[in-house]
Amino acid sequence: MPSIRCCVFVAVCAFGSLLQPGVAPAGDAPVRYCRFAAGDTVAYGIVEGEKVRELAGDLFGRWEKTNRLHELGDVKLLVPAQPTQVLALAGNYKSHLGDERVTTTITTVTKVVTDPRTGETTSESTSTSETRGGDQVPPRFQIPQPFFKSPSCLIPDGGTIVLPRDAEIVHYEAELVIVIGRKARNVPQEKALDYVLGVTCGNDISARVWQKNDVQWWRAKGSDTFGPCGPFIASGVDYDNLLMQLRLNGEVRQKERTSQMMQSVDEIVSFISRHVTLHPGDLIFTGTPGTTAELSPGDTVEVELEGVGVLRNRVAAE
Repeated sequence: MPSIRCCVFVAVCAFGSLLQPGVAPAGDAPVRYCRFAAGDTVAYGIVEGEKVRELAGDLFGRWEKTNRLHELGDVKLLVPAQPTQVLALAGNYKSHLGDERVTTTITTVTKVVTDPRTGETTSESTSTSETRGGDQVPPRFQIPQPFFKSPSCLIPDGGTIVLPRDAEIVHYEAELVIVIGRKARNVPQEKALDYVLGVTCGNDISARVWQKNDVQWWRAKGSDTFGPCGPFIASGVDYDNLLMQLRLNGEVRQKERTSQMMQSVDEIVSFISRHVTLHPGDLIFTGTPGTTAELSPGDTVEVELEGVGVLRNRVAAE
């Protein structure tokens, strides 16, 4: 029995992540995790080149490496986490809020008064104007603006985005997705990265007519298949300075670095945790850059995030 205790102790020392999931310690090489199915086995793994090393245990709790290796091409990659909640940010890139032109909004109010005795009508108009340059952020977007997506909207790399028959116009939105590593409540910004396991690729599929006309975005952003996510979780990379690209049928449609986000990863996690308790495996989509466009049945859409991988999905009609 003493020798068994000794072996367990050595294993814990060798794999420090057993006790505290989160961002890789400073100076450590980046690592990529995945959640996969191989036959009847569903497990987390560490990506090692073209192979996946199976982990025993829970990536968000206690785990250790095993000697079981799988060919990456032989496993089915799953959504990389099983979140209790999925949040997303609106308007986190200046390039998505508008272009660089100066915009002046003029509001005119006309007051019409009718004298009931004489029937005479008079009117008086007043105008106000507001000018905003393309580099200015509207006040409401100077703090994070999160909303909820349904966990049931998530699909993995290789999953099919299904366009609802009554959704009309549906757009792609390439996004960096934060993966929470441990329970976070009232986290100060300077410690927020300690609660982040890593980041992955996401596509915040958006039905624009529903988004514009519905009171809430529950179906515009949270319909089934509207949350492609994966293929890997990258830990130990510079989350706030990664190149992100979206390709539609091989053509680059979005391309911007995450350094252009108006709120950084630590700001986002800290802000949300002051109002909503975050749990291990929860996902936060962090907003999309530039302009987006419509998806059509038969399209292939890819989101590539530097250091993470390529999230690839086909599009089909309902």
